[in-house]
Amino acid sequence: MKLYSYFRSSASYRVRIALNLKGLPYDYVPVHLLRSGGEQFKPEYRQLNHDAVVPTLINDGDTLQQSLAMLEYLEETHPQPPLLPAAPGDRAYVRGIALQLACDIHPLNNLRVLKYLKHTIGVSEEAKNEWYQHWIRSGFAALEEHLDAEGRAGAFCFGDMPTFADVCLAPQVFNALRFEVDMSAYPTLQRIYESAMRLPAFANAAPGAQPDAE
Repeated sequence: MKLYSYFRSSASYRVRIALNLKGLPYDYVPVHLLRSGGEQFKPEYRQLNHDAVVPTLINDGDTLQQSLAMLEYLEETHPQPPLLPAAPGDRAYVRGIALQLACDIHPLNNLRVLKYLKHTIGVSEEAKNEWYQHWIRSGFAALEEHLDAEGRAGAFCFGDMPTFADVCLAPQVFNALRFEVDMSAYPTLQRIYESAMRLPAFANAAPGAQPDAE
């Protein structure tokens, strides 16, 4: 199994966590998103990933794009330990949280958006950071309310075992801390993040633990 990844990519971070939780060894292939204009735009990489993004996962002749599709693939091909609960309604609940993080919060703050804000629109570094913090705060406030209202969280977003939801939450909290978002307003999210980072599968997937970390 081979994972094309960038140490600070949230989407790559998700897949690294899932691979670690399932105990799956893989070869890490770094793709630097900033160096030389972005190594993701090199022709040899775009042959693997036409969207010129990371991650890309290759396994047994399958070349996969999009981190949540990779999570589903790993769940189907390596079902133990499960990262989704057994009941259909519970599975949909967990997937909903994962999608809230990966599709509602993260896209507004990914590297492509931040570069466009700064280099094309010409916003200041301060304004760019405020944009980032605004959408984190907005998304986290809604997710915090959702988890508290549902009452299904334990050590993790759903009970006491990590699921897709936590795999998506940890990278987003890492980003929030990196951009100096005050997490005290989101005690449930902070508690779950701390539970996750006590597990080697999460800690070893963190950006600073990757071979291309700077």
